[in-house]
Amino acid sequence: MTLLTKPSPREVLPGLKDKAALVTGAGSGIGKAAAIALASQGVKVCLLDLKNDRTEQVKEEIIAQQGEAVTLDADVSDPVRMMQAVENAAKSWGRLDIVFANAGINGVLAPIEDMKPEDWDHTLFVNLKGTFLTVKYAVPHMKQNGGSIIVTSSINGSRVFSNFGMSAYSTSKAGQVAFAKMAALELARYKIRVNTICPGSIQTKISENTHPSPELQKIKIPVKYPEGSQPLEHTPGQPEQVGDLVAFLASDASSHMTGTELFIDGAESLL
Repeated sequence: MTLLTKPSPREVLPGLKDKAALVTGAGSGIGKAAAIALASQGVKVCLLDLKNDRTEQVKEEIIAQQGEAVTLDADVSDPVRMMQAVENAAKSWGRLDIVFANAGINGVLAPIEDMKPEDWDHTLFVNLKGTFLTVKYAVPHMKQNGGSIIVTSSINGSRVFSNFGMSAYSTSKAGQVAFAKMAALELARYKIRVNTICPGSIQTKISENTHPSPELQKIKIPVKYPEGSQPLEHTPGQPEQVGDLVAFLASDASSHMTGTELFIDGAESLL
């Protein structure tokens, strides 16, 4: 059994205590870190992921730290399951104030001419359609009291276009940024804010959903930076750093921010 260490004290952010949140892709990586960061601020969290054993572990960790959490199992690209999941999330705490649409995959990495249409569809269904469904079904539960929606996009498709073979992934991530801006304007009348985070290299388990094809070598352009590709810290970011950004965007500390994307990549995308 893994011993839980006492978390370091976090700065108290305004307007989060006793709010209710839905976090997709909550079983690991950025989703897990964001759920723990929100729970540490007094937010009641619904953890949604396909891998229920992972979400149960996150739930136990939150409860062990005197937080409140429940788990949900759903495929974010399935309209029926997502409608039911969001409904259950809202019923769990009697409200829904924060939505972190984070679930996503890298999918198959392949040259455009070798990309199978079904692989393209799968990446866009999970990443882009999944974001749409999460937001669509959350809006009716957030309209009365307002709230904050945060979408996990990426530097890929917004600032970076040199990760070869990632045409489907980058397209889905660019689409998320555009969708979030449209949603921000549409939902402003309900005091619902919508922002996008664009992480660079973060130490997560998304590689489990990454499938490079052998044809990639034929389109790669060799580029090497002698001192590495993370100028600020010379190492990939940590999920907890992104989790803290999510908590900030969920809080009243960002009450005048909507329709914007925030890059969290240690200057990686500026190279």
